[in-house]
Amino acid sequence: MIKTSGAARFVAILCIVFGLVAIGGGVATWAMVTTQLSAENITVPKDSPLTPGAKVQDPITAYAQAEIINHHALTASGGKTYAELGAMIAEAKTAGDTAKVDELTIARTTMMNASFLRASLFTSVLAYGVSLLVIGLGVMFLLLGWAFGSLARPKVIGAPADAA
Repeated sequence: MIKTSGAARFVAILCIVFGLVAIGGGVATWAMVTTQLSAENITVPKDSPLTPGAKVQDPITAYAQAEIINHHALTASGGKTYAELGAMIAEAKTAGDTAKVDELTIARTTMMNASFLRASLFTSVLAYGVSLLVIGLGVMFLLLGWAFGSLARPKVIGAPADAA
């Protein structure tokens, strides 16, 4: 008697289709983010400890650029964060020191812009991570589809009663 598993065959086909779609989507996302970052023509500054002088076009260089932006912004603000500068501006306003308010507002604007740029770069890093995860899941689903497909192949169950 030959027995096949229709459910295993169905699951195998679903897994293989999902795996191919996931791999395609992950690769397309990776390529799109790379293209968009490359089009910006950003170069990691030479004083960056990670990938100095490299063009920003992958997760490592995007991360390096975000980190050096933070370093430069903190240097420009005297080591004060956006929130700290806000509190200092409030104190200067209370004291009536408009020159200090103006000076701190410029530093706070620099920190705000740096924060926006860093968030954009970290979004790219996150997109790379998610696309890599999706590619990995696609490979796993292909393997699961292959495994379920091997279960769905016809199997001979029991030996014939009289082979002669």
